[in-house]
Amino acid sequence: MDLPEPQEQLEQEPMGEQAEEQSAPADVAPVASSSRRKPARRSETQIPADLPSVEVTVEGPAWYVIHCYSGYENKVRHNLEQRIETMGMKDKIFDVVIPTQEEIEVKDGKRKTVERHIFPGYVLVNLALSEESWYVVRNTPGVTGFVGMGNNPTPLRPEEVAQIVKRMEAEAPTVKVTFKVGERVRIVDGPFNDFRGMVSEIDMERTKVRVMVSFFGRETPVELDFLQVEKA
Repeated sequence: MDLPEPQEQLEQEPMGEQAEEQSAPADVAPVASSSRRKPARRSETQIPADLPSVEVTVEGPAWYVIHCYSGYENKVRHNLEQRIETMGMKDKIFDVVIPTQEEIEVKDGKRKTVERHIFPGYVLVNLALSEESWYVVRNTPGVTGFVGMGNNPTPLRPEEVAQIVKRMEAEAPTVKVTFKVGERVRIVDGPFNDFRGMVSEIDMERTKVRVMVSFFGRETPVELDFLQVEKA
């Protein structure tokens, strides 16, 4: 399956049935008309017997991707880990991971290290696919669906998993800047302090930016650190 591009909020699939706990009325004894009782709900630890069939394309554990609303990734992981515990699914659902990486954010001339979700709105789950494990994950509050067709989740390929792990384990954090090529910026540090110019090049590896500054009536390229400029 193709991995979503990082730093882009991917379009969520239309939400069909709510990702809440499935419940069904239990048989209750007849009561007097003056008494109003709500029907008993199915236990949260109970997996129904009439589950839809799921196509298993990989034997044993594999990594799958689930959708959730952006910003709710941590809540979904917490909910799913609780369900794995209470529903006795540790032998079928092994790990829940939110891919993150450290990122240096430069804003107002200040450098701040933050932890950023690589794929906003997506959570990875390592499981042995079956009707039961599919049900437990799919009906976790906050989950809007698996990546795949219908009830047939698509597992990640080994090379995709390796790529994600490599990014998560990267020693050097990535750098996020608020400007791009062609935009005007203001220099906030160094001999050209308070000059304004146009960004002509951004070097992410060296965390350097080249700015065309008008100096003595000529456009002069000036190489600066990301910390030395901000959007004009």
